[in-house]
Amino acid sequence: MNYNKKDEDADTALMRIDRTTVFQQARLFNSSPIQPKACRILLTRIVFLLYKGEMFPTREATDLFFGISKLFQNKDASLRQMVHLTIKELASSAEDIIMVTSTIMKDTSGGTDAIFRPNAIRALCRIIDASTVQSIERVMKTAIVDKNPSVSSAALVSSYHLLPIARDVVKRWQSETQEAATSTKSSGGFSLGFSASSNQVTVNNSTMTQYHAIGLLYQMRMHDRMALQKMVQQFGVAGAIKNPAATVLLVRLAAQLAEQDPNLRKPMMTLLDGWLRHKSEMVNFEAAKAICDMRDVSDDEVTQAIHTLQLFLTSPRAVTKFAAIRILHNFASFKPQAVHPCNPDIELLISNTNRSIATFAITTLLKTGNEASVDRLMKTISGFMADITDEFKITIVEAIRTLCLKFPSKQAGMLAFLSGILRDEGGYEFKRSVVESMFDLIKFVPDSKEDALAHLCEFIEDCEFTKLAVRILHLLGIEGPKTSQPTKYIRYIYNRVVLENAIVRAAAVTALAKFGVGQKDPEVKRSVTVLLTRCLDDVDDEVRDRAALNLRLMGEPDELADRFIKNESSFALPYFEHQLALYVSASEKSIFDTPFDLAAIPVVTKEQADAEDRTKKLTTVTPTVKAPKAGPTKSMQSGAEAVASASAAAQKYQQELLKIPEMQAYGSVLKSSPVFDLTESETEYVVSVVKHIFKEHIVLQYEVKNTIPDTVLENVSIIATPSDEEELEEDFIIPAAKLVIDEPGTIYVSFKKVNGEGSFSASTFTNILKFTTKEIDPTTGEPEDTGYDDEYEVESVELTGSDYVIPAFAGNFNHIWEQVGASGDEEVETLQLSGVKTIVDATEQLAKTLSLQPLDGTDVPVNTTTHTLKLFGKTITGGRVVANIRLACSPKGVVTSKIVVRSEEEGVAALVIASVS
Repeated sequence: MNYNKKDEDADTALMRIDRTTVFQQARLFNSSPIQPKACRILLTRIVFLLYKGEMFPTREATDLFFGISKLFQNKDASLRQMVHLTIKELASSAEDIIMVTSTIMKDTSGGTDAIFRPNAIRALCRIIDASTVQSIERVMKTAIVDKNPSVSSAALVSSYHLLPIARDVVKRWQSETQEAATSTKSSGGFSLGFSASSNQVTVNNSTMTQYHAIGLLYQMRMHDRMALQKMVQQFGVAGAIKNPAATVLLVRLAAQLAEQDPNLRKPMMTLLDGWLRHKSEMVNFEAAKAICDMRDVSDDEVTQAIHTLQLFLTSPRAVTKFAAIRILHNFASFKPQAVHPCNPDIELLISNTNRSIATFAITTLLKTGNEASVDRLMKTISGFMADITDEFKITIVEAIRTLCLKFPSKQAGMLAFLSGILRDEGGYEFKRSVVESMFDLIKFVPDSKEDALAHLCEFIEDCEFTKLAVRILHLLGIEGPKTSQPTKYIRYIYNRVVLENAIVRAAAVTALAKFGVGQKDPEVKRSVTVLLTRCLDDVDDEVRDRAALNLRLMGEPDELADRFIKNESSFALPYFEHQLALYVSASEKSIFDTPFDLAAIPVVTKEQADAEDRTKKLTTVTPTVKAPKAGPTKSMQSGAEAVASASAAAQKYQQELLKIPEMQAYGSVLKSSPVFDLTESETEYVVSVVKHIFKEHIVLQYEVKNTIPDTVLENVSIIATPSDEEELEEDFIIPAAKLVIDEPGTIYVSFKKVNGEGSFSASTFTNILKFTTKEIDPTTGEPEDTGYDDEYEVESVELTGSDYVIPAFAGNFNHIWEQVGASGDEEVETLQLSGVKTIVDATEQLAKTLSLQPLDGTDVPVNTTTHTLKLFGKTITGGRVVANIRLACSPKGVVTSKIVVRSEEEGVAALVIASVS
């Protein structure tokens, strides 16, 4: 007992160290003879304080340094270790510390058995500055290739710290670093293994030097893609690298190269595939994760990675199973069919005693399963929800939210489950995730609306979180008046006025007002008026003000009241916030003399916001998809990307376009496309384009980059010629004055719609880049006076019907289909889709190409041979566009589609179908 008590005191002794006391004790360094043990203890206390972040003032740090420097007189190796460590930590605050450089350099070349050499190298690299790095070059080169792995690792890691201040000097150490990377000398680190046959513990030497060397080589060559490729291929050979951590670095680097350069995709994927069979599990997992995270990864590329992860699911080690199921869980979010073969092994993990593994197993099955398995999985989940933490509960709720959107027909069971766990104990984030999931059911699955609203009404009767109560009240105000019996929600809302805090009461007043505006039943409107009148006596001024404002608006004509109370459109908030920040932070004092211009902020309709919201929630962990290349191939945009190009992208370009005098009269940008490359990235002139759609104009914004060294391009313009010159008339061209190497310039080409703002023109623009080339005089660095005119043809740009369409969400597809068909235009086309081999690929491609929003969960095919895709959107002028597409896939992988498009505006349906054909 006494020993344990003494040990507890020893553990807390360091925590009671005081900086002033330690500084006073530093007189010990001046004693003669030097006491090595006492000095080591005092140095340990100094380092402890510095590690805690308690810095010594410059004067005290300098005094400590001069005291510590006297300890170099003693030959005790352990004391010298602590001296080097302390000087390294004091280097940032003490003055004149560079004076011990020569002493420390001597210690770096001490005997091979000197334990302080690594510390000396680390200290040396911290005390020198950029101007003196070259003087230690020989020391560092020798240390990097030293036979002692601790010394070599210290030199390599210290080189990391020297790179920012002396990159050119450190890059000259590449050959030594390369030698260290290929070295198989064992480092001071080791791992323990147990042999059952001999009943002995064995020590396995590691090769951590290789890890440090590979990392430093990457830092040296990070801007040279060819050198990085050569390095990965050199060290990627089996047996070249012994250290698993170093191999993990190579895996990440290979994945990075495959992402950045399409030409390297195949050789890098071959290397990653080989690492899936590495003897280290760490490498196997990193390679599998890299492949699964790859953009546009194909089923063939990912098959081996999925198979490797499936084998790990049956491992006896819990941590191995956890790592495998976690990667599969993330990957299943955007490629559930690829993970489906693992379902039998994943189902065995549902009953695992480790609840973390069981949770990921359940959520993965929810993503990869079909409608038939939903009920069984929901029953299994209910069994252990009480045994897991809020973090994993949120993971399950997010999976169920996605499932609700994929299988609307199963909404009743999922809503019952969500309402049940809403009554359980839990923190704010857990409750918020459940409430948001129920919001999504109300928004995207209309049949569940009234039941979900009833559950939320019960929840706010005893809700401890103000933020959630306000969110629910806001939703009740929007959705309640649209239900068959709106009056039953008024009681729940008014209860909040009576029982809750001021913030909730204010939200309840606003929600109540929405039940009175536009109300056809005079009795209901009178009741709402009475309740709002009572709120005029509230103790909080915000509640009183809201009640007075809403009462006044309810007395006005319904059109005015609808505009202020029930308007569901909103400003594009990210762009709004950005513009406000610029307005407030402007440097001119007189900026507030000019009112903030709200008219310049784009408005997003509820349908656009819902479409974007739904697509984001279905692709939460989906890797970013590269923008397709324009030209002969059709523009492919996902639902989320298309919404972004209609709102976020338009907001992005709105400000810079309005600064151009020629475009100030054009009005707001109605839609902007993604960026399309018109040339390869390796060509002499790299050109990309963005299409901007205005009411009466089409503007093509070209970004041009000159990659030829020692040349300047002047008067750079693009001659864009539409195939249909009768409908589009060139308005103006704004050229780029000068393009130096690797600095892009912008060119604008504007076309006016000959037939006015209601017309939709489809055309193909041929593009010829015209410019004057001038060489740069190497002596002056300025371009020569004379040059020569040149031109360069780039790929064409297609303007299709989908460029005028914005994805939008609607609750009832069949109702809209009949409405538009009764009064609108219809086009039918039967096509054999090229470039797709499965129903899943065809569904994704058609949604991108047509720029329409999938409805009724049809974006997730449940049958591999036939499927019906339902799409909806609106034109830039507000007309509805709806498409019903029947897909069939033959055993040979040929996908045929029958596309029926209906539109409210004449000619739009044909243009939209032409986007595919």
